[in-house]
Amino acid sequence: MPQEKLPISAVVITKNEERNIEDCLHSVAFCAEIVVVDSFSDDRTVEIARRYTDRVEQRRWNGINEQREYAKGLASHEWVLDLDADERISPELAEEIARLDLAAAMPDGYEMPRYAFYLGRWIKHGGWYPDRKMRLYRKAKGRFIDNDPHDTLEFSGTVGRLHGEIQHFTYPNGISDQLKQINTFSTARAELYRRHGRRSSLFQMLLRPVWKFVNTYFLRGGFLDGRAGLMISALSAYNVFATWAKLWELNSNTTSKTDSKQ
Repeated sequence: MPQEKLPISAVVITKNEERNIEDCLHSVAFCAEIVVVDSFSDDRTVEIARRYTDRVEQRRWNGINEQREYAKGLASHEWVLDLDADERISPELAEEIARLDLAAAMPDGYEMPRYAFYLGRWIKHGGWYPDRKMRLYRKAKGRFIDNDPHDTLEFSGTVGRLHGEIQHFTYPNGISDQLKQINTFSTARAELYRRHGRRSSLFQMLLRPVWKFVNTYFLRGGFLDGRAGLMISALSAYNVFATWAKLWELNSNTTSKTDSKQ
């Protein structure tokens, strides 16, 4: 790990992350500033976070992109390092970041691979790796835009790549956690599609999930990750089905309400 603090603001958004937040913040201890924006956790998240930084603020959740944009705005340094509470900066990545010349004219941001630990193993296939993310960037060059439930950084600068990995300890309770997230994410995605005027159909509900499974399990080698790979592919397909089914329901309800008023 770097011995000196680097002129970087590490930014983390949280909600009931007491099992993760300490390891996350410990992994970014090389940053000169740590900013935590918490969505009114009712566990020990805030208490633990304050052991690492006095820059802890609580704010109502209004979507991941709005929350990330707000948190980014609190950063004091030119360079921001974004993390989720269930992520860690690996020692190799920390050393790689320490060797960067952040004062140089370019690049303005760096993508890095993210390695997920799921169902007792590191996942190497099925589209889950290398899963490159733009997480280290000049604050003025990036803006989070409306694309919930996924965080989406609109970036206007030059991009470099790092080889060290973000370690992602996803779904600590396994399949049950993933199913909960699928329910949340599919609802948010369906609502986003509706706002953008998209429509669902029987064709989409049938074929899009099938294609998702074939793509992740066979074409992207998910079968090489054993049973975990099968679970990922099957649940990814279910997520697609749930999204388009919910969009159909939303549009049907809107149509029904409109007809009832006529």
